[in-house]
Amino acid sequence: MNSNVISLTIRAAQTDDESKSAEAVVTVTVEDVNDNSPKFNQSDYSLNLLENAPVGAFVFKSIITDADQGGFVGTMQIKPDSSPFSVSSDGTVRVKTSAALDRETTESFIFQIEATETDPPNRVASVQVNVTLLDENDNSPSFDSSEYKGKVFANQTEGMPLVEVKAEDPDAGVNGEIRYSIEFGNNGGYFSINEDTGAISLAKLIPLEENKILEFPLYVTARDGGVLSRSSSTQVTIQAPGNSNPQFLQRSYSGTVEEEQDPGVVITRVLFLASPESPVTLTVETEADKFAISPSGELTTKMKLDFDEAPHNYTVDISISDGVSRDNAAVEVRVTDVNDNSPVFASDSVTKSVPEDTEVGSNVSVVPATDKDSGFNKEIRYSLRGGEGRFSIDPVSGMVSVAAALDRETNADYSLLVVAEDQGRPARSATATLSVRVSDVNDNVPKFSKAEYEVQVLESQSVGTSLLTLSAVDPDDGANGTLVYSIVQQSPSSDSAVFQLNSSSGILQLVRPLDFSEVQVYNVKVQAADGGAPSLLGNSSVLVKVKDVNNNPPEFSKESYNVAVPENLASGAAVLTLEVTDKDEGGFSNGYFLYTSDTFDINKQGVVTLKKGVTLDRETKDSYVFPVVAVDQVVGGLNATAQINVTVLDYNDNTPQFPRIPNPLTIPEGRYSEESPREIFTIKATDVDVGVNGEVVVSLVAPHPLFRIGEDGKLLAVGDLDRESRDTYDLVVKASDKGIPQRDNFTAVTVRLTDINDNRPEFSSSSYVSHVLQKDAEKGKLLLVLSATDRDAGNNSLVTYSFSAGSSPYLDLNSESGAVSLASDLADLTEDTTLELTAMAEDHGRPPLNSTARVIVNLRLVDLVEAVAFQSSSYNFSLPENEPTGATVGTVLASSGSNIYDVAYTLKTHTELFSIEASGEILSKTSLDKEEQEWYFLEVEAEDTRTPPTSATAVVKVQVEDVNEPPQFGSEVYKASVFSIAPYKTPVVCVKATDPDVRDEGQLVYSLSAESPDFDVDPSSGLVYVVSAAGLAGNTAALEVKATDPRGLSAVTKVEVSVQGSVSSSDIVIISLNQAANVVEKKVPELEKSLGAALGWTVNIIEVSSSNGGVVGSRLPRSAARTLVSFIAVDGGEVVPSEEVTKKLQSHSDAVTAELIKVFGEGFHFDVQMKPQSPGSDQSAVIALGVLLGLSIVGLIVTVVLIIRFKRNEKNYDSDKESFNIDRAAAGYTNWSQRDSETTKEGQMRPGDDPQRTDRQTDDDSVRN
Repeated sequence: MNSNVISLTIRAAQTDDESKSAEAVVTVTVEDVNDNSPKFNQSDYSLNLLENAPVGAFVFKSIITDADQGGFVGTMQIKPDSSPFSVSSDGTVRVKTSAALDRETTESFIFQIEATETDPPNRVASVQVNVTLLDENDNSPSFDSSEYKGKVFANQTEGMPLVEVKAEDPDAGVNGEIRYSIEFGNNGGYFSINEDTGAISLAKLIPLEENKILEFPLYVTARDGGVLSRSSSTQVTIQAPGNSNPQFLQRSYSGTVEEEQDPGVVITRVLFLASPESPVTLTVETEADKFAISPSGELTTKMKLDFDEAPHNYTVDISISDGVSRDNAAVEVRVTDVNDNSPVFASDSVTKSVPEDTEVGSNVSVVPATDKDSGFNKEIRYSLRGGEGRFSIDPVSGMVSVAAALDRETNADYSLLVVAEDQGRPARSATATLSVRVSDVNDNVPKFSKAEYEVQVLESQSVGTSLLTLSAVDPDDGANGTLVYSIVQQSPSSDSAVFQLNSSSGILQLVRPLDFSEVQVYNVKVQAADGGAPSLLGNSSVLVKVKDVNNNPPEFSKESYNVAVPENLASGAAVLTLEVTDKDEGGFSNGYFLYTSDTFDINKQGVVTLKKGVTLDRETKDSYVFPVVAVDQVVGGLNATAQINVTVLDYNDNTPQFPRIPNPLTIPEGRYSEESPREIFTIKATDVDVGVNGEVVVSLVAPHPLFRIGEDGKLLAVGDLDRESRDTYDLVVKASDKGIPQRDNFTAVTVRLTDINDNRPEFSSSSYVSHVLQKDAEKGKLLLVLSATDRDAGNNSLVTYSFSAGSSPYLDLNSESGAVSLASDLADLTEDTTLELTAMAEDHGRPPLNSTARVIVNLRLVDLVEAVAFQSSSYNFSLPENEPTGATVGTVLASSGSNIYDVAYTLKTHTELFSIEASGEILSKTSLDKEEQEWYFLEVEAEDTRTPPTSATAVVKVQVEDVNEPPQFGSEVYKASVFSIAPYKTPVVCVKATDPDVRDEGQLVYSLSAESPDFDVDPSSGLVYVVSAAGLAGNTAALEVKATDPRGLSAVTKVEVSVQGSVSSSDIVIISLNQAANVVEKKVPELEKSLGAALGWTVNIIEVSSSNGGVVGSRLPRSAARTLVSFIAVDGGEVVPSEEVTKKLQSHSDAVTAELIKVFGEGFHFDVQMKPQSPGSDQSAVIALGVLLGLSIVGLIVTVVLIIRFKRNEKNYDSDKESFNIDRAAAGYTNWSQRDSETTKEGQMRPGDDPQRTDRQTDDDSVRN
């Protein structure tokens, strides 16, 4: 939909008089209907995803659109739900279940994304997604056996195959390609393995030993080809027996066999040693009827074995012999039981009875079963089916007990199925039926069909009348459910009962007359008692309402109702309310009204309303009168009559109408004004409403500078009208009445101007030029055509041409077409001649108007090529930068080649910066800056007045010459504050100057205008820093900084430094953060804000330093990084003592940590650094002596250093800084320049400083002093 708003203009006109019309603009807003289904940007999606992607991993983003307003609003889901992916409301698909993304189990997933709109009709769009899993090397090779065996005999040969191992890897590609190798165990090098097939062969012969079996345990590894390869290993045992007598490898073997198995079951395999050259015989010596042994050593059964009726264990003696030698062994065979017997119940059906109030957990009956099998096969477990959860069974004993409360009235009989199942595999089971009958207990109270009954009885009702039948129920059985009814209480009471209740039927009867005037309502409490022991009671009540008999007529509050309503009264609106009263019970609540009216309705409440679909029109009927009758009831009702008078008041419901207006209205163009207007037409509008609703005012919809409408409806011209500028005006006229709300009508009026001769003819050119050669001349040859136009109309615009000055026998002029042609062939022309004449164009108006133009005709004897040309094709000019506007750049000159043609100059490029005069002089239009642009290339065009004109172009190169300009500071005054205890090189403020000159800004040199013992400035960066502010506490220092460019021009600015001294060093608090110092330095503002938020004070950070000797750049592990932060806290302008800050840091540790985690992230931790205790008095003397000794040594060092410094005064400043560590006085972040502090006592270490750094600072101070 391109637009949801449509505007229509509707015009309504009377069919008998089209001048009576009205227009209205109807704006239709097309509301959006949910008629477009959402649409995915692709018909389907196919993509790849690495298997084992983690939960929440991004898969892709589906894009869905909806052409309806607002786009797609709804929900998105993936179907089926079992898909291991999820989709969010923005269409992003992520991994939901990582475990399902196993390529070896499922290579691809196909699912659908379904988008359902929230708004009805809940349109749905779906798209199919195919996700193919890419392989990861997540599977190790797996051998098909945990152990492999091979043998080497006496007939061994090199290369003979022994055994082959086999492993598989379900990964794809190189991840599933397997290479085999022998990791260890092949110490003698007897074996080799094929890395591709896993076949192990004999690499060299093994020296065998007689009557001994050599065993070689090899460990073989299978490794896949993944980038990060995976492997697994298995054991391969190679046996190499030497020549020996036949013998068993063990004296005793064992095996197990299940009963009832068919003959031929292999029980075990005995291992033996024998020479390949000598065949051996294996024999079963005992129990030969039940067992047999094969030449390979497999012991098998010859018959079915029975566990229940035969021995459970057999000892089978076996022998091996080669005819010469013999060996014996025994095999212990154990027969295991098979679950071949089902449990058996003592009785297939058991019946028991329990009272319905039996407690939960009480036993009902035991239903036992037995099983002839043994072990697990005879162990029985019981379960229960049916019983609706009311019963349970002990799984071991089979005892059935009550599991939930019983209710005979809900269910009196239960049929339970008891299942007995043994523990064999497979299990066997049997079932028995337990029927439980629930016996009744008087546990239900009689309940009436209603908590309260209500009956209405006329006061004239006769005694003995049955009023209603009460009904109560008791679900109990027998006497417990037999009920007896009785009246408990009657309210209000009476000497004798008014009502009687039948004890068995529950019928309530009237036994005494009623009187409405005495009692209007009786409340009778009744009771139902059952026959149980003890008896249970149920209660209810009967509300008996005595009804009055109608004997009073209704009464109107007035005999006549007079009301006035507006004619625009809405259909269905209320007009008035009739007040009717009735002394009988209920008043007039059951009454109704009788009336006859096509216009009005009266409802049961007496509200008179205008009928639905009916409207009033005062102009058609202005009053209504009709009677109304009130009847108090439908049957045998009494009545009263009143009259209703309705007067209709006028409403402004008619729109003013315009008379017929000529189209168009005409008026001559001319000069009109408010003082001398011109009447065009009188517009009289009418309105059929009365009073002010019918008074009409005619006006223009919008004020017009040229027209207005007077109070009498006259349309006047009050401004200058020029037909040539505009010949038609469309005006919108409004007719408005004075009603409330006001009604308007609009009509369009067209005013057309008629022409007067007020425009002269205008030539198309101020001059006309033509050339002709004598050889080309012939009589009648067209030389040029004069062309003039007149903006007037009709005869006023017709033009006639003539020569008003000058004449020539060589030329003819057509007065109508303006064509100028040769009057002869110029045969008598003897020299070049230029004819100059004045042509006149005159119109046919009254009076006529005219204009003139210059005509030049060049008569030539010889053909000459003539054209405009510059004296030079290019010009080079220069202009100093910053010259004022209008400065002369240079002058270009072009010639037309004839003095009868003029030359005009035009600048084609850089017109915003330069201009050119008619003389060819080029001027600047603005001040130029070389630093912005040095060269400008201008294109100048010269054009002559020939017909057609000729032109030429020249290139002008303008170079802007540099003028040295002084530097400029960004501010006249810089203000900063610093603590008096700030150390040397503490930054105060950085002043910055700029130099407009090219390439000079980076060469500015900063200095102080006057030397200061307290502050200095870095010459290259402009950073003002502290030298020593100890003596300035509480004062403001004024400095003047100068910036000088390489050519000697300079600029100065003022720096005002407020030196604060209201803070003691004891107020400084130090905390240790587990963050790198460089990280903390970058986040000082955020750190101050968060600390302040947690503590409730304003925090000013004094210094940030690394705890590892002050070296910020130390490469410590992040977990080991410790940074010391020194700060003060201010509350209401007062410094908070450090003890109070420390206490709050400790008590609000969690809040501080939570705030600082927002700055540094998870894992952040801080500690409060406790200040060292002051030394005792006995240490003071030692410290004082140490200080005096230190001062002496410092004095000596100062002397030496000064001597060295004077010796090196010719070296550069950087060398000095390196020698005396000037730039390394304080490692880490310092913020002295923006904080308040008190002068630190000389020699005292600031909290957080390390001794090394303090000593270095002392050395620097010594050098400065």
